[in-house]
Amino acid sequence: MIFGGNHRCNSSRRSWPFLVSVVTLLATFPYAASAQLFGERPPPVPPASIPEAPSEPAISLAPSSGPASTPNLPAPLTQVPAAAVPLTAPPSIAAPAQGVLSLTARYGKDLPVINSGLIWRVYSERPDETGAFKLVRENHDATPSLVLPPGGYVVHVSLGLVSAARPVTLKPDTDRELFVLPAGGLQIEGRVGASMIPPNQISFSIYKGSQFEGTERAPLVPNVAGGDVMLLPEGTYYIVSTYGDANSVVRSDISVQAGKLTDVTISHRAALITLKLVSDKGGEALANTAWSVLTPGGDVIKELIGAFPSVILAEGEYRVIAKNEGKVFERGFEVFNGVDGEIEVLAH
Repeated sequence: MIFGGNHRCNSSRRSWPFLVSVVTLLATFPYAASAQLFGERPPPVPPASIPEAPSEPAISLAPSSGPASTPNLPAPLTQVPAAAVPLTAPPSIAAPAQGVLSLTARYGKDLPVINSGLIWRVYSERPDETGAFKLVRENHDATPSLVLPPGGYVVHVSLGLVSAARPVTLKPDTDRELFVLPAGGLQIEGRVGASMIPPNQISFSIYKGSQFEGTERAPLVPNVAGGDVMLLPEGTYYIVSTYGDANSVVRSDISVQAGKLTDVTISHRAALITLKLVSDKGGEALANTAWSVLTPGGDVIKELIGAFPSVILAEGEYRVIAKNEGKVFERGFEVFNGVDGEIEVLAH
């Protein structure tokens, strides 16, 4: 073929006979060349004439020494250097100064720090329009550090029934406040004979002062369950202990010391008594029986209804009256300390 082989295109070696041969070959086979290049089908015709692009002078990119031959290119975009742009910082808003209120409580001046059970409350210094002091903060930690705006406050701390309050003026620094709460613990249990009384059968009421002061007063803490620990201000108290719900009542004076747990055991001299109305000794109890337990002098201690009512009575002598179907029966009996028993009343 004409274009095959190792022919190298070198203009210095071309000859005119070779060019004449190529022209003669293309003239001899025009259709063959057309079919080989484009195929037998005519080229597609677009639906409409494609407008020609407007003719404008071409831009010459060739280098030239004259100024007229410089291409007319658009001017480059310019950007101010970042260093030249002034940075405007937003106005700084200074946070208001804060104060720190560090709080601690002790059982006494030379006694240990209280490490649990404290309730701290911080109130506004002045009451609102209703006369109430607004609660600003509450905390149950032992030694809290509270961040607050400077100003006046009232700090209140409580431990059980012991409390203290103090006005505080807080400045933009740390204010350390130490409170003294002379509190002591009191735990009470009951005993009858050699046995501990179950907590659900005994209750305690605590009064301020001594039972021998002779003044009437309301209980400081009513109905304390057996085994509970009460936190009280240091001082003297008396306890009214009730075993059951009849007449087994004991009064005791006690002393509570700051920073110490006072463990009190109150002994009752009583017993649990069950009542029965029977037709014969050891027989079946009669139902629908009304009972009255009286002192030997006739004072009513307890009234009950049922076939097997039980009552806790202090040791001593008693009379019991049983009423059944319009008939009345009675009997005297005695209660011994720690000796539970059954009292039968014969219905004849």
